[in-house]
Amino acid sequence: MQSIDPRSQDETSRSLINSRIQAVLDHGQTIMGPEVAELEQRLADYTGARHCITASSGTTALAIALMALGVGPDDDVITTPFAASAAAKAIVLVGARPVFADIERATCTLDPQLIEGAITPATRAVIPVSLYGQPPDMDAINGIAARHGLAVIEDGAQSLGATYRGRQSGNLSTIGCTSFFPTNPLGCYGDGGALFTNDDALAGAMRDIRMHRQARRHADHRFGHDACMETLQCAIVLARLERFDWDIRQRRRIAAAYDEMLQPHLPVIGCRSDRTSACAGYAVLVEQREQVRAILEHAGVPTAVHYPVPLHRQPAYARLAPDTSCPVADAMASSLLSLPIGPHLAAANVRHAVQCLLHAKGPLQARGVESVEL
Repeated sequence: MQSIDPRSQDETSRSLINSRIQAVLDHGQTIMGPEVAELEQRLADYTGARHCITASSGTTALAIALMALGVGPDDDVITTPFAASAAAKAIVLVGARPVFADIERATCTLDPQLIEGAITPATRAVIPVSLYGQPPDMDAINGIAARHGLAVIEDGAQSLGATYRGRQSGNLSTIGCTSFFPTNPLGCYGDGGALFTNDDALAGAMRDIRMHRQARRHADHRFGHDACMETLQCAIVLARLERFDWDIRQRRRIAAAYDEMLQPHLPVIGCRSDRTSACAGYAVLVEQREQVRAILEHAGVPTAVHYPVPLHRQPAYARLAPDTSCPVADAMASSLLSLPIGPHLAAANVRHAVQCLLHAKGPLQARGVESVEL
């Protein structure tokens, strides 16, 4: 059993992945081959967005989005302190300053009620980040942004395949971004990302930036990146996309079983009723986390602590925002524990993980787990 096992996705798709890779090797177009356009069209159709532009990584996709919006030096961008550093890093890479607003306790995503208090005269955009597969409260965030003339960039690295009020993640704001890093629900064999928008002008700008495209040879009309997603990686994502909906259903089934067995005993990061999750992770709040982890590890149950130090506490970002206060992010960082999840995780392993966790909390609480159906 592994905490997150991207290799398990290949067990039932190996022949399709191999044939997709062989097709690229046969035609030899390793940069901007036909699989790139095919994947962009498939993902645009999947999300309902008018445009999809692939990129070399999720972080690069976020940076391209900011550049297309004209965000740069002397600008502020509001984001969450409780996530991987991709959004904050992209903000810094374009010369802007990340401004952190605290998170909701129930979802660990950016708290819309705290955004207006973080807005400065220099604020140009907001980057809410999906967590554990669940999108943030995007309508509330979009509404606040619209009142203040701000763009919203959805960082949906963990939530491709999730929905918010019936709409697909990736198509919830001015620009949506995702990542195909191997541990994400739809991953490749290296790295890759994508941007989504319904704005034709922004789509054109993002394509230009992605390939530092020239209006004519030796006549750059904007700065850009050498940031194309490799054709091989697009081919692998295309193969995995064939079973992606099944994968998401299986992840949700496992998350629902965890909920049924754990919610009577432990607080969990659950999914709100107005959205669905891609179940990129499953997290519970525990006291004496390291002691609990040691007990689970001894029992053969792998766990993970994904965000032990919030971004506003990390040296690079603390220097930019020394007075930031995010008490909810601090509290979550000290107590959240991620359990194994994945589309091929066996029911016996799920029950074993729950039994060991509840036994670590108190032996009597582990009763009744065997009766839960998966």
